[in-house]
Amino acid sequence: MTLPTADTIVTYPAGDLTSTGTVLHTEALDAGRRVVVLDVSACHPVDSAWPDQPADRAVLTVNGVDLDVLDCVVGATDGDALYLGGDVPVRKGTEGWAFVTAHIVDDALAAEAGLVEGPEASITVDADYRHALSVGHTACHLASLALNAELAGSWSKDASLDALEHPNFDALAIETSRIHERGSVDAYRVGKSLRKKGFAPARLADDLGEVERGVDARLSAWVASGAAAAIHRDGDRLTDRRFWTTTLDGHPVSIPCGGTHVASLAELSDPQVTLHAQQGDAALELRMTTRA
Repeated sequence: MTLPTADTIVTYPAGDLTSTGTVLHTEALDAGRRVVVLDVSACHPVDSAWPDQPADRAVLTVNGVDLDVLDCVVGATDGDALYLGGDVPVRKGTEGWAFVTAHIVDDALAAEAGLVEGPEASITVDADYRHALSVGHTACHLASLALNAELAGSWSKDASLDALEHPNFDALAIETSRIHERGSVDAYRVGKSLRKKGFAPARLADDLGEVERGVDARLSAWVASGAAAAIHRDGDRLTDRRFWTTTLDGHPVSIPCGGTHVASLAELSDPQVTLHAQQGDAALELRMTTRA
């Protein structure tokens, strides 16, 4: 059994929907599944460390046979074993480890296709689903920046700033973020620690509708600008740093991001958020649902 010694070359940051690579490793899993690792892949994998964007839907073709990719996850190997998803025991970039795109297929169908290590295999990604997730991810970033701007006056102390130099409520309060087709759901927690940092939650408790309208107004203006957007990357390997970039209100914006995005804000349509706040036992819980 051979295992990769270098991170997968990933082409989805450039918007690629197809790729061809060599089968570096394959092994049987439980429940009749098989993992396939290629040296190059256009398939975006879900990352268990921050599983905001789901995996692409895709087909892996080997020896002329099409195999549905049942799941695609970030895996890692130290040369002795391959770990998948939440079982990866180290952080990305750990020395001596290779981080890979792991495609999960049906084991019986893979056997029928004669899937072994060595031959070439191609990946074809569902373009419509990729685009819908990319719209959702771009909308998620815009909504977080708009929320930060709307809540900028709620801080009484200096806080870390976002790409538009507003206090970064999103980064400081975020609990979970999930990208969906043409939208997202972000959950925030406003507890004692955030209050100690200077955030006053009065507007979230008393003026939520006004906050919502303010966020929507900013989203509409940004989308109407039709600004170009892109992914800038330090390299083509899975763990190389990547940044989502655009221009908002005349200011360049750059946000670290490993997901996929649209090429223009004009690809979003009628963006809107719905905010819901609920006071829990120890914290105010805020949920932002974004649709675009």
